[in-house]
Amino acid sequence: MKARTLIAAFIVLLGGILYAQQKIGYVDSKMIIESMQDAQDAQKTLDNFVGQWKQEISQLNDSLNQMKDDYEKKKLILTENIRKQKEQDIASLEKRIGDYKNSKFGENGEYFQKQNELMKPVQDKVFKAIQDVAKEDDYDFVIDRSSELLLLYMNEKYDLTSAVIKKLENK
Repeated sequence: MKARTLIAAFIVLLGGILYAQQKIGYVDSKMIIESMQDAQDAQKTLDNFVGQWKQEISQLNDSLNQMKDDYEKKKLILTENIRKQKEQDIASLEKRIGDYKNSKFGENGEYFQKQNELMKPVQDKVFKAIQDVAKEDDYDFVIDRSSELLLLYMNEKYDLTSAVIKKLENK
């Protein structure tokens, strides 16, 4: 009985010592990215696209407002057919503006595609640098504190995935 207690205490003590030797670091990836010239250049390029798209939307909105004003001024003297045609033209332009906005800024719009295209190389550089620093300085885990504590690097010796799969397969 004493031997089991001694072994259990030794395992707990050893586990505590091993746990204490793990190195955990953190980074602020947002700050890192903001400090990079590549990221600043990518953001300027993206801002140029956004400015261009907003200008096009503004021009379309100006055309729509002019079309609506013209229609409101003349609708009493227009024939029924011409009035319906003008209303269809207005609805068509409104739909075109909505479609354009969605194609540029919607969920799968060009903005997000361009952002991904321009920022992915920057993010890849940052991720590689984090991994390099973690390996060089012998960190076991690196956490990103800039957004909801994202785990950026982990020493693979702590990966329990295959052990859990084996455990499940044996049951």
